Amino acid sequence: MKHLPGQPHELPRHRLPLGDYAAQHFRFEMEGAVARISLNRPERKNPLTFDSYAELRDLFRGLTYADDVKAVVLTGEGGNFCSGGDVHEIIGPLTRLDMPGLLAFTRMTGDVVKAMRACPQPIVAAIDGVCAGAGALLALGSDMRLGTARSKTAFLFTRVGLAGCDMGACALLPRMIGQGRATELLMTGRALGGEEGERWGFFNRLCAAESLQADAMALAQELAGGPTFAHGMTKKMLQQEWNMGVDEAIEAEAQAQAICMATNDFHRAYHAFVAKQKPVFEGD
Repeated sequence: MKHLPGQPHELPRHRLPLGDYAAQHFRFEMEGAVARISLNRPERKNPLTFDSYAELRDLFRGLTYADDVKAVVLTGEGGNFCSGGDVHEIIGPLTRLDMPGLLAFTRMTGDVVKAMRACPQPIVAAIDGVCAGAGALLALGSDMRLGTARSKTAFLFTRVGLAGCDMGACALLPRMIGQGRATELLMTGRALGGEEGERWGFFNRLCAAESLQADAMALAQELAGGPTFAHGMTKKMLQQEWNMGVDEAIEAEAQAQAICMATNDFHRAYHAFVAKQKPVFEGD
């Protein structure tokens, strides 16, 4: 039920549903309003290739316009999340590229994380087993992370002679676990175990390995059933306020909250409360 006047927008190419999306380099499935993205090369612990990087980038960019997707689960198959860039399909070819080509590649990988952060849907990463290199950055770029006791997260870049500053790691990781701990992981490349990762704040919580996928989907379904316009606003403000002073952040939140008060979902919640019912949100 709508409580406010006004019609939904009909902006050109601004409503591009993804329900029928046929992924080429990973598995994409819809469960209700939740999209599940599964890295599906389990025989190699789900490494990334040039093609899968590019498709992930484009898919997350497309989610900005996909009003049929309200939340996302990102996971890997075969008991592992992602082992990072494929040694044979990425690392080897990179040794033969010139510098402009290398920069094009590193910008492309960074664009995946940018697109994950820019899409309004909350992303829940379900992480079991190996979560390494670029895989750790996919986890870091997600909004929430569920792990298992056997999860092993490692930022392996120094192990291959590279810097720990990759795909936004030096900006994102210290904000999550602190500067000193981030420095340790990015310089040593050591693995962060599941229990330690939960204690440090990398994981929101740990799940039993056999229930991880169901738990991640349940969380995503809960988010998808909430006020999704407001969720998108929360995600935007969590990122935007990094670069603000406290007074500017308070003012930005005042404006954002006023916008959310002008939604039908706000009115639905009020009328449901008065009627002693559970609100049914529709995301408008």
